[in-house]
Amino acid sequence: MENVLSIKGLTKRYGRLTAVNDLSLEVGRGDVFGILGPNGSGKTTTLGILLDVINKTSGEFSWFGQPPTKEVRKRIGAILETPIFYPYLSAVKNLEIVAAIKEAPTANIEPALKKVELFERKDDKFRTYSLGMKQRLSIASALICDPEVMILDEPTNGLDPQGIAEIRELIKRIAAEGKTIILASHLLDEVQKVCTHFCVLKKGSLLYSGSVDEIGAGAVTVEVMADQALDGALKNWTGAKEVKQENGRYVVTLAEDQSAVGLNRYLFEQGLVASHLLTQKKSLEKQFLELLAESENA
Repeated sequence: MENVLSIKGLTKRYGRLTAVNDLSLEVGRGDVFGILGPNGSGKTTTLGILLDVINKTSGEFSWFGQPPTKEVRKRIGAILETPIFYPYLSAVKNLEIVAAIKEAPTANIEPALKKVELFERKDDKFRTYSLGMKQRLSIASALICDPEVMILDEPTNGLDPQGIAEIRELIKRIAAEGKTIILASHLLDEVQKVCTHFCVLKKGSLLYSGSVDEIGAGAVTVEVMADQALDGALKNWTGAKEVKQENGRYVVTLAEDQSAVGLNRYLFEQGLVASHLLTQKKSLEKQFLELLAESENA
């Protein structure tokens, strides 16, 4: 698959502080790529370098296999930090200014407003918008040039649960059109529900990069409860790698060739009926915390 972005050895230093440390990454066309990390991990600095608003110290990157130029950047729509609009102007007037700056056709304004579901409020002043509407207008401004790539820095920051859900669905709709999206976030749930691929940064260094589908590819655990005692039966089952008791439930770590169906069948053969059976794969949160812990101990 073609890469739209390639980063090699990217580094940014501010005196003794290293904000981005020898970062190498690739983002494929059509990916929804999440850059995940705690505050201060270098996410916004990395995006700033990629958009040429921050000068790198060393390393290199390319867009669409080409060095970054003004013409190449026209193929990228971005929201970096807090978007700024004129509060006393309507959505349409604000987007007309954006279109003029980006040298984009004003004919793109109406489709962009419809896509972010603000067309009915297009003539209302920006100051009357809710926080979620303001964020959707900022996404519309990034769509004005009909970009191939969208860069979104913390797109749900400060929003309530409804606003977060609306932005999440909007990102999914934009991605379904074939656009590549690069999204920086410290919200694990957001990345797991929206992204196809992700990386984890800590203090500017890359800890991990891979597919969201790979999460949970490791050990599978099953929570199990029954009215009868299960301790002896579970510990004698050859399909269990480990059996623990947590909060009145048994947590069984399955061997690689086993499943919850096999566990349930085994219990039934022993004359035991499970009243609770829940399969759990490794979550992004667990993997994220494991990566951070490993980096502390390295």
